Amino acid sequence: MSEINILGIETSCDETAAAVVVNGREVRSNIISSQIALHTLYGGVVPEIASRKHVEKINQVISAALSEASMTFDDIDAIAVTYGPGLVGALLVGVSAAKAISFARGIDLVGVHHIEGHISANYIEDKELEPPFICLVASGGHSHLVKVADYGVYEILGRTRDDAAGEAFDKVARAIGLGYPGGPKIDAVAKEGNPEAIPFPRASFKDNDYDFSFSGLKSAVLNYLNQCEMKGEEIVRADVAASFQAAVVDVLVGHTIHAVKESGLNKVALAGGVASNSCLRETMKNACEENGFSFYRPSPILCTDNAAMIAAAGYYEYMKGVRSDLTLNAIPNLKLGER
Repeated sequence: MSEINILGIETSCDETAAAVVVNGREVRSNIISSQIALHTLYGGVVPEIASRKHVEKINQVISAALSEASMTFDDIDAIAVTYGPGLVGALLVGVSAAKAISFARGIDLVGVHHIEGHISANYIEDKELEPPFICLVASGGHSHLVKVADYGVYEILGRTRDDAAGEAFDKVARAIGLGYPGGPKIDAVAKEGNPEAIPFPRASFKDNDYDFSFSGLKSAVLNYLNQCEMKGEEIVRADVAASFQAAVVDVLVGHTIHAVKESGLNKVALAGGVASNSCLRETMKNACEENGFSFYRPSPILCTDNAAMIAAAGYYEYMKGVRSDLTLNAIPNLKLGER
């Protein structure tokens, strides 16, 4: 099999990233320029600042990715770029860079859905994984339960009806004084707390067993904190963090295992930034072992936004004959499965 070299570009939020991946699975480079320190000053991502920083970094990151892979543009078969969903200004930087290179160098262009990229991170981590399988996608902006029927073929079984899991982590972390980014900070503090200390609610829906809701849980945490303050009771941050995290993880794992049983499949994968949460990874692993399911999860660096996953997803689209032209545009609310 000849080698197909894909240059991936990712700028959907606050990471400027570029990577070179061979045949969809072998990472030759994966360069990430993070803006976390910058946005921490504001307690969250500021879209305008993110866009400007992408403009500053994009050429450097692409050059570094090619250099680390010991390649030039002459070695690249296609450029895969995230074109949605995400912050529109941020997306435009990556899309514009990819289109410029494609036009100037005559290299094929492939637009990639950001969530498809997260799912495809599993192909990099586990070289033997092939569809079909059930994938839980949990990130700052998305909570999806997806049946991956084939490469690039998805059926959304469930989605969040309000806050995404990662969004809830950020808001609760801010409420208990941990700051931004909330996910890693709650994960760390929760290790010191009692996950059964506070009985926070777990939401479910009669009309769709697979849908998620975390706004009620977030409100329950805020109400608990307010009540403690009004009564003059001590707030044990570690217990709040652990109890909140347990409620989120219980719902994510419970819905996923239920979906796998109903689907008749026996493979479970995690994807997205929240997939790097240690409690979620351990709880899902144990649940899969109890049920005899195979469990797949990317390394934490491949769970958060990166370009290797975009290149991997782009490879499978490229091999199916998908090509984008120079009218490719950023679509901030792009739905999975749309093109």
